[in-house]
Amino acid sequence: MARPRTPLLSRERIVEVATAIVDAEGLDALSTRRLARELGVRAPSLYNHFATKEEIVDAIGDTIVAGVDLSMLGRDPWPAALRAWARAYRAAFREHPNVVPFLARGPARRPSSLRLADAVHGALVEAGWPPAQATRIGAAMRYFVAGSALGSFALGFVDDPDLYAGDYPHLRDAHLLAGRHADVDESAFELGLDALIDGLERRFAAL
Repeated sequence: MARPRTPLLSRERIVEVATAIVDAEGLDALSTRRLARELGVRAPSLYNHFATKEEIVDAIGDTIVAGVDLSMLGRDPWPAALRAWARAYRAAFREHPNVVPFLARGPARRPSSLRLADAVHGALVEAGWPPAQATRIGAAMRYFVAGSALGSFALGFVDDPDLYAGDYPHLRDAHLLAGRHADVDESAFELGLDALIDGLERRFAAL
């Protein structure tokens, strides 16, 4: 039988299928056995590309972060650049919420995550922020963006007005939040982003 023109497996294909599993079922659902079955190969075949499951998860995270637009950093004024980058970062996270807890741990050795951290820090330092302050700002932005992508605030409230009417009078309209979750969550993110950037601008003016 002739050899196939293209290999059955590639790093890109493995990461694609692994990402689909994690997106649908969470990180705990990913195993080399499950991944091999989905790819139609034997589990040892994966080890030609990745030595461990942890390397596969790293590659998933690296691929997600690689899609975040960084072009505004170092090009636009730092307040506008931070806003645009935060929105792009959150958009990537929201497409893959099951990976957010893993990515929130930090860049580790992932090239795309390190490039992102380097771009944010470099843009702030070049704009005039002291390096120590730039480090704290990068951390604060990551906390804010990752936290906003972990889940929906509005969907945490059930559609049951009777639950809130008696004991929680200040939540009397909370049963409406789930039905408006997209607007509530998006406007809450923008409110928090405005507050964060506005506060940083005041600090920058006082340097």
